[in-house]
Formats: sequence, C-alpha cells, structure tokens
Amino acid sequence: MGASSQSKEPPLVVDLDGTLLRSDLLLETGLAFVRAHPARAWQPLLWLTQGKARLKEGLALATSLDVRQLPYDPAVIELIEAERRKGREVLLATASHHTLAERVAEHLHLFDDVIASDAKRNLAAERKREALIHRFGDGGFDYAGNARDDLPVWQAARYAYVVNPQRSLERHMQSLDRIAATIRSHQPTLGDWFKALRLHQWSKNLLIFVPLLAAHRFDELGLLVQGMLAFVLFGLCASSVYLLNDLLDLEDDRHHATKRHRPFAAGRLSLHSGLLAIPVLLLTAFLGAWWLLPQAFIAVLALYYALTLAYSLVLKRQIVIDVITLASLYTLRIIAGAAALAIPLTFWMLAFSMFMFLSLALVKRYAELRQARVKGRTNQARGRGYYPDDLEMLASLGASSGYVAVMVLALYINDLSATTLYRQPEVIWLACPLLLLWISRVWMLTHRGQMHDDPVVFAIRDRMSLIIGGLFVLVFWAAV
Repeated sequence: MGASSQSKEPPLVVDLDGTLLRSDLLLETGLAFVRAHPARAWQPLLWLTQGKARLKEGLALATSLDVRQLPYDPAVIELIEAERRKGREVLLATASHHTLAERVAEHLHLFDDVIASDAKRNLAAERKREALIHRFGDGGFDYAGNARDDLPVWQAARYAYVVNPQRSLERHMQSLDRIAATIRSHQPTLGDWFKALRLHQWSKNLLIFVPLLAAHRFDELGLLVQGMLAFVLFGLCASSVYLLNDLLDLEDDRHHATKRHRPFAAGRLSLHSGLLAIPVLLLTAFLGAWWLLPQAFIAVLALYYALTLAYSLVLKRQIVIDVITLASLYTLRIIAGAAALAIPLTFWMLAFSMFMFLSLALVKRYAELRQARVKGRTNQARGRGYYPDDLEMLASLGASSGYVAVMVLALYINDLSATTLYRQPEVIWLACPLLLLWISRVWMLTHRGQMHDDPVVFAIRDRMSLIIGGLFVLVFWAAV
C-alpha cells in the first residue's frame, strides 16, 4: 500500500466496481468460472444459496483474474493521484471480495488501505456505510461511487463524487446536496453497440442466399422476402453469440493486440447490459423464426447456436477441431438458407463450402499465430491449442483445403445436375483459375502478415477480391 503524508482533508474513499473499474468483478469472476469450468456452471448457484458473500468468495478463490489488464477508469485514477499529491489519505472500499480488492490495490499503488467483503460480510450499501461511519464518523470522509447502492454511503459522506452514474441513479442525484464533482469519462454509444453486435459480420449471412442463386430462382419475390427474413433472424442469433463469446473471452481479449479494444474488454459497455442483451436477441431470433419461417430453419438455427456455444466454451481451444467447427458454422448458413427457402441442397455445394471455409478458417488461425511468432512468443497461443511452430503445418493444410474446393468445382462441371441448370456448363471452367488465383493470393498475403481481418470480411473490403468475385459471378451468368 502507498502511504500519504498528513492532510487536514478527510480521507477520500473510492468504490471499485463501476467507479475505479469500468467493470464488475462479481460478473468478471462469474464469467471466468463458467469459461474455465463449463461442466460446473451450476456451482455458483449453490454458493448463492449460502449468501452473496459466499458466492463472491467462491468465485474469487476459484478464478485467477489478471488485475493488470482490467479496464480502469483514467479519470478516476487522475482524481486519486491529484488528491494524493495534496497529502490526502485514499482508501478503496468495495463490495468485491477482499482478495481481489487487495490485488487491485497492490497493482495500482494508490491506496492507503482496503475495506472489502469477506466470507461472512457483503460490504455493500448500508454495510459499507456502517463500516465507514464506524471508522471515520458521520461526514468524516468523501466518497466516490456510481450506483444506487452508493446512495446510503453518500448520505453519510461529507462530499459525493459521482462517477459515470447509472441511469437508475440519475433521478436520485438531485437529493444529493453535497456533490463535489460528477465525472463522466465515458458513456456507451451506438457505435459501441454496433461493434459489439458485429453488424459488419452479418455479411457472412449472405451465404443464406447461395441456395437461391444456385437454383436460379433469385427472381422469385416471395423467396427473396423469405431469404431477407432468414438473413435478419440469423443475424440476431449470431449477434447474441458474439456477445456471449466476448463476455467469456474477456481476459484473453485483453491480452490481445487488437481485441483488447472490443467494447466489453475495454469497459465501454457494461457486462450487465451484455448479459441482458444476449437473451433478448436470442428470443427475438427464435420467436421470429417460429412465427415467420419453416420449422426446418428453426432446427438449423438451434444447431448453429448449440455448436457456437460449444465452440465458445470448449472447442475453440482444441487443435484442428476448432477450424473444422468454424468451417461447419459457415456451411450451416448455407443449410439455413436452404431450410428457409425449401430448396434442396446438393452434395457438390456442401462439399465445396466445407473445404473452402476450412481453408478460410485456417487463414484466420494462421494470421493469429504469425503475429505471436513475430512478437517472439514460443509458448502456446492464449486461449488456443496451437503453438507458433505450427504455422507451416497450418499453411499446408489451409492451402490444400482451398485447392480441394477448386477440384470439387471442376468435378461439378461434368455432373448431370450442372448440365440441367446450365446451357453451357463448360464455361464454368473459367471459374476455376479465378478461384485458384483468389485462394493463392489470400494465402500469400496471410503468409506476409497482411491479413488483419477475418478473411470473409477481408474479401468484402479488398478491391482485388471484389473484382475476382465479380468475374466469378459473370462466368456463371454466361454459362446459364
């Protein structure tokens, strides 16, 4: 603990969750526990039956958060540092478990003492007020907080510092006649939500329209409307999964060069809001599908969600299984389109998509590992089952998988189904060199370290990819 020189000012007491920290340690440890022990996800509920203090202790002792990477509020740290320069005593008082609070204080070196919850006492609201009055007397301290639970403490403080107040607190702030300052260092924006929901990733859901295009029925208005409904509902389901994945991957994201800027990892969006949005999006997707689309689409959507959940909890850390799962999730989008539009799928389409998307999944994994190797890391990638030394093998598997997809396309040209759909199927041969060019170029750029996006998103933004894609579509149009 740091020591301050004597000051005539009463001590400044600072709350942790939502004030000093743009997060909540109870939710952080809860999510970390589920991520580490998915088969024991029921255990926190058992601890909760013994009281909230027992829950906090159980989660704090069962997890190992890296407090160095937590999203601290720079404005609150600046306030504390300014008061310490005046020689003022500063304390951390939090409802979080004392083991976590002490680790935070040890990391920051900003506090003279820590008051926190233990196995028997949950130091929140009235209990925190009583503890501070017992130590400093009524009005013998200033207090910085952010939530309705802090109202009793502010009423006993000399001055109140209100930090990024919750909406439920706004209407109560007028009753606080001793506000020293209101700090609004960050408020959530629509841009934060757009980024968290990964709206740009909805472009992957355009795969839903592939069966419609392949069947040459894209001029049927009714099917187009069905496809748009499926596109939106699938996007809502996918966004709910993206939110869940971000919440479960908080610590890994904070150690990543770019993912640490994601809204939840950076503390720009609260964990509470994410946990609320997940079921809302999911229920909207499934209720909409039940009301508007065939039952087969609901079944595929449920399979997609179950597989994605398994990926987030377990499969993403298993070598090879992770990329096969990613390829399957892309292919499921095509299957979902066929289910929504009642268009039968062909063997050729499924085989082509599986090999193509396996190649792209390996591109994504290769790019992450290459970045780790450039930084000199030789240990296992955080949250993954790969080592940087696996790069050469991943490149070999990825490129060969892409070329197998080209071979599937070439074999399709001589199939009876192709001669039925196309008047000049031999023209489709021109698509093969275009696809070879694109796959080879993607892997060359990835090998050079120039693949910074998801490869599907890259294809949508890359000018050369768009040109090749346009020519690819033109070839099939000419073959009709």
